[in-house]
Amino acid sequence: MKIIALDSSGLVASVAVWEDGRLLAEYTTNYKKTHSQTLLPMLEELKRMLELDLATVDAIAVASGPGSFTGLRIGSATAKGLGLALKKPLVEVPTLEGMAYNLWGTERLVCPMMDARRGQVYTGVYEFVREGQELKLRPVCAQRAVDVNDILHEINALGRQVIFLGDGVEVYGTVIRERIQVPCSFAPAQCSHQRAASVAALGAVYYAEGKTVTAEEHCPKYLRQSQAQESRIQKESPIQKNLAQKSQ
Repeated sequence: MKIIALDSSGLVASVAVWEDGRLLAEYTTNYKKTHSQTLLPMLEELKRMLELDLATVDAIAVASGPGSFTGLRIGSATAKGLGLALKKPLVEVPTLEGMAYNLWGTERLVCPMMDARRGQVYTGVYEFVREGQELKLRPVCAQRAVDVNDILHEINALGRQVIFLGDGVEVYGTVIRERIQVPCSFAPAQCSHQRAASVAALGAVYYAEGKTVTAEEHCPKYLRQSQAQESRIQKESPIQKNLAQKSQ
């Protein structure tokens, strides 16, 4: 089984190639260029280095959201284009699950946080549980956009040790340290941000479980409306607002 994985949901751009449980290559950048400038050249470089025949790929795994609206659209468009051209299925890996998978095997709770701006974070709480001979990632608190104080309140109520990661930690680190009431730690830099290797590894699990979509079916999971959408809805009539919200 061979998978190409893409993650452009945040500031990091990352591409990986995974085959039969092995990470063949990963290309990750965390710099100031836009993903439209980096994602395809990174994929092309991996293709060249690995002498990869794209026809041999079984699926395209993509970080499906939440995250940056622009970044998600770029990753989604790239994955859909590859899926359509190669006639391959897509595996949608929720961004926060992919981030939590960076810390595979920990006995602590894992809380990824992405800065969602406007005083919110995209976040969830996850744990690894044993099912037979395998460890499985399971949500404890589902992913959503929420005030950072709300998720800290939920974690405090759980009463378990937790590891925080993600760019939201950089923004709200002081608040976390002040208000967390359970033992906590912060993931080191190499584990704290999006990695296509984790999207690929979790994507391989989901692919084996039959959790795929066609390129035509795939769309990003934004979790909330963009600021432009909210501004437009505020100007519409109550009926238009109701119809727009139901369409989300």
